[in-house]
Amino acid sequence: MAESRWSLQRRLVALVLVLLAAAATVVGVASTLALRDSLLTDLDGDVVAASRRALTGPGAQLEGRGLQIGTLRVAAVGSQVGGIYITRRAELADLDPVAASAVLTRLARVGVPQTVTVGGLGRYRMVAQVAPGGVVVATGLPMEDVDATLARHMATTAGVTLLGLAALGLLGTALVRRELRPLARVAATASAVAATPLDRGEVALPARVPAADTDPDTEVGRVGAALNRMLTHVEDALAARHRSETQVRRFVADASHELRTPLASIRGYAELVRRVPGEVPPDVLAAMDRVESEARRMTTLVEDLLLLARLDAGRPLDRAPVDLAALAADAVRDAHAAAPDHRWLLEVPDGADRPSVVVGDGDALRQVLGNLLANARVHTPAGTTVTTTVRPPGGATPGTVAVAVRDDGPGFPPELADRLFDRFARGDAARSPGTGTGLGLAIADAIVRAHGGTITADGTPGATTFTVTLPVAGPAPTPPPAPPRPGS
Repeated sequence: MAESRWSLQRRLVALVLVLLAAAATVVGVASTLALRDSLLTDLDGDVVAASRRALTGPGAQLEGRGLQIGTLRVAAVGSQVGGIYITRRAELADLDPVAASAVLTRLARVGVPQTVTVGGLGRYRMVAQVAPGGVVVATGLPMEDVDATLARHMATTAGVTLLGLAALGLLGTALVRRELRPLARVAATASAVAATPLDRGEVALPARVPAADTDPDTEVGRVGAALNRMLTHVEDALAARHRSETQVRRFVADASHELRTPLASIRGYAELVRRVPGEVPPDVLAAMDRVESEARRMTTLVEDLLLLARLDAGRPLDRAPVDLAALAADAVRDAHAAAPDHRWLLEVPDGADRPSVVVGDGDALRQVLGNLLANARVHTPAGTTVTTTVRPPGGATPGTVAVAVRDDGPGFPPELADRLFDRFARGDAARSPGTGTGLGLAIADAIVRAHGGTITADGTPGATTFTVTLPVAGPAPTPPPAPPRPGS
């Protein structure tokens, strides 16, 4: 599955937000650490002041006089350890001896405030001192206020950061979108050119990047100027190609037209020789037959070239209602007469409620079907079954009528599919050897496209299928009854 790619606008906004979030995180951590140091410094001053009052004399260490709420004091005289603390209700309470011993154990350095966790009471900032008589006294104050202040500061910093990022994200999106508008206009120009059919005919590329978006001092401007230069070169190349193609088409049309007369003369003289009174040597008759055969083949090639030239020139075709079922029946009947060693089948819609009428040139469409059937006849061995199917409206594509010609011959390789409808494309290497000009499928493709339809080929081995799809006519007259299917 292809990964989803973000647009340049989204990536820029996301990158800016990431950088801002990183900067805000660094600032937040630094300010939190600074606040923590300040709060601990103040608390340490209070702890040291409270510890000094514990050194006033023997017996004063575990008395609650003068202690502020939350103060914790632990004293050790020899092996005896005791502790007291002032509750939130300003009451004096005794500390568990085990917890008191643990506090003194954690205070490794005398006179240096340290953070100690006291079981059941929480974290305290404590300092140990040595009173007269060798009494070790540890005094501490709770860190609840410090922790609460730090928590409020971090929550406030996080909230402000998130709100700021959201606001900057909206503002950044608007600003980045505004700054990327020239690039969007360049992309729109490129898309307009990409949507222009460039494969045939005279091509003009009116789309150009606006002059305001071709400033050489900006990155987008340089891209826009380069695109305009490229479009100018492409337009010049397309114009030169069109002029060349026009000259070639004109030459082919003129040459084909001029060749029709001499070819007719050659055929006439060859037939005249065979009708000369008296005995004509057999080798001369064979030569004349060969001359006539080649003249007929050349005449077919000339007619095909002339038809393609007319189609390329865009000459309008006749427009009249044409029943594809009737055309298919005639084409199959002719194919059966030309190749009785093949098995020809016809499938047409039953009943007048499923018409197969299109608007077009009946002779041209007849030639399309004839070319497809001739292609199946020439490139398949004897005994091949060729089925012609007329699919009425309501089939795979609504509003169209399709005619499919399918044979169970050897098919053609996939690499031939891309050039199957090219002019002079020969399928001899793909299917069984045959003869032909290589223009039959090209003519069929040109005629179908001139009618606004499509022709496709499926060369699956053992089931070659050509499908012609044409737009269905509007309200059509009731078609005649389907002709009988030819025998196989």
